Formats: sequence, structure tokens, C-alpha cells
Amino acid sequence: MPYFVGRDPFSVVLEPLYASAGSLSIYRDNRIWGGAIISARGDIDEAAFVEHLQRTVSDDGLFMEYLQVTTVDRTRTVPIGGTIRETVERQVRWTQILRWHFPGLVVGTVLVLLFVLAGAIVVPLPTAVLLTVLHLTVNEILGVRRWTAVLAYPAIFVFVPLTLYALARRTFVWGGRRYRGRGKFDVMVLK
Repeated sequence: MPYFVGRDPFSVVLEPLYASAGSLSIYRDNRIWGGAIISARGDIDEAAFVEHLQRTVSDDGLFMEYLQVTTVDRTRTVPIGGTIRETVERQVRWTQILRWHFPGLVVGTVLVLLFVLAGAIVVPLPTAVLLTVLHLTVNEILGVRRWTAVLAYPAIFVFVPLTLYALARRTFVWGGRRYRGRGKFDVMVLK
């Protein structure tokens, strides 16, 4: 499973929520992360897979359609970001992938995030302590020792609006090209 480590201040602040919403859910739910999959060639219909791959920007999402996996208890550190723009575009891409592949999960996640944000505003100190302890525990489960778990409280103030923004956006930049996702297997390259 991946553990995303930020390379710019914005992605560093978001690390705790990437760990809990991303890495932990990959581990707990046996979800696919395209950066580390081992399978036999006969496990998927290769021709159909390649055809769909040409119409999607998410190899992760596509693999989710073709494979059932069991996540192994091994964490791989993955550097991400570099600039604030890259971090924003990555969040939009990830949110759009989940929007098309797991719409119910996205709705549930947004509701939980709004609830936690409300708690952070109404009862800041208990929420800050709870979020810090929770994210230290997540890091322990993932076998990662990162000081950034203490950023969990301020991260919620950034992550919630960023997630709402990502849901509202219809395009994102990935690999230097702008994409418009119109469906699970309907993506258009705009430039």
C-alpha cells in the first residue's frame, strides 16, 4: 500500500488525510493501488483491459473493475506534489476517480468530513487531540513514523474545501495534459 509523502508545503499538510482516507482504506478494504499490483496475466481479459485503458485516465480505477486483490501488509513511501498546483490537480484527479468508481463512498466521505470540520470549529481542542491521536494510530497501523500526523487538525480545514472544489471541477491536469472525465470510461483529452 502507498504512503504519500508531500514534497511541497500544501501536500505535507494533507499527509494525515492522505494516510487515513487513502492508504488506510486501501489496506482495510483490499483496494487496488496501480503503483503496486502483482497478478497473473490470465487474471484479466487483456484485450478488454487495454481497450478500456485507452478510454480512462485511471489505471487504479480500471484495475478495480478487473481484479479482486488482497492487500499485503507492506507500505511503500510515495513522494507526491512538488508544487501547490500539482497537489490541487492530484486531489481533483483522485476525487474524480472515486466519484466515478465509488459514488456512494464519496458521498459518505464528504458527510464525515463535514461532520469532522464542524467538530473542529465547535470544539477545537478535543477535535485536535482526537484527530492527532487518530492519525498517529493510522501511521502505526501503516508502519510509518511521520511527524505530519500532528497536522491532522489544520489539514481538515484544507482538505474539506479542497475535496468540495475537486467534486465541482470537471477537468484536471495530469502528466502535462488536461482531461475532462465524463464517466467511468469516458475521458476526453483537451490539450
